[in-house]
Amino acid sequence: MNVPLLQFNDKGIYCQQADVYLDPWRPVKNAIITHGHSDHSRWGHQNYITHHTNVPIIKYRLGEINVTGKDWNETFSINGVKFSLHPAGHIIGSAQIRVEYKGEVWVFTGDYKTEDDGISVPYEIVKCHSFITECTFGLPAFNWESQKDVMSEINNWWVENRSEGKTSILFGYSLGKAQRLLKYLDPNIGTIYTHGAIENMTNVVRPFIDLPATVRVTQETKKEDLLGNIVLAPPSAHGSTWIRKMTPFVTGTASGWMAFRGARRRRAVDRGFVISDHCDWTGLLESIKATGAEKVICTHGYSDIFSKYLRELGYDARTAHTQYEGETNDVINDEL
Repeated sequence: MNVPLLQFNDKGIYCQQADVYLDPWRPVKNAIITHGHSDHSRWGHQNYITHHTNVPIIKYRLGEINVTGKDWNETFSINGVKFSLHPAGHIIGSAQIRVEYKGEVWVFTGDYKTEDDGISVPYEIVKCHSFITECTFGLPAFNWESQKDVMSEINNWWVENRSEGKTSILFGYSLGKAQRLLKYLDPNIGTIYTHGAIENMTNVVRPFIDLPATVRVTQETKKEDLLGNIVLAPPSAHGSTWIRKMTPFVTGTASGWMAFRGARRRRAVDRGFVISDHCDWTGLLESIKATGAEKVICTHGYSDIFSKYLRELGYDARTAHTQYEGETNDVINDEL
């Protein structure tokens, strides 16, 4: 019986021929990493390979590691297996991993989105025979509005809060979401303040992208300084002593889950903005079709429902268990 080019085991996605893992969740010898979120890039591997933009991100998170950076579409071979990294459009430095051996091609997406956010290198269609896809938002209910429209809503919300003399506190993950929000906040409205976790991560990626100026919130920051301005904070700061000192304030959160009725209430925030770093339903389907893949393996998210729908469309689709989380928790310390 032929061994599949990529297999799922208790450590991660394994290429036996090359003795390499893709985004392993347990320590291994050789790991190729799609992006910097902590459910995909973990501590403890002997050797890391990732896109060069992601190198400073994972080194900031993981410390001194043995890591090699690669360029987009740069082919490197390990024991006859050809690997290359291609833009995933998820966050800064996020990649898909193309794996080829004896004419057979697999693609592992990690996490991805097809909308060009103006920060990440845009998603690239990679033709393949087998496609491993996330399904974080794999339900027809998820249908994103354009980023331009959502950011206009957020800036208008800030203007309204400023007119009422209140501080706007906007929650978003420290890596990816926070920089995406920051890129399109209008600094003409007021000053953009940041939680320390977001400020630290933003400083890591500033060499790669042009972002507005920010001011770190410190113990010396007075609530009078914040009135009428906006504070970017990770979701983990919600309800903390740190945030309670900022009254009067209005809270908002930016997440794909805000598309669900009641999500804002359950998260106890005043306003929800639907903006995600993952594909919506249409994006997932269009991406899969564009690859030309006949075999699709669905991982984290609504994998059972999504794979069933793919089978109805005629794909050879199944699910596979992983330890990836999608847009569920703060990861990376305060992505974390």
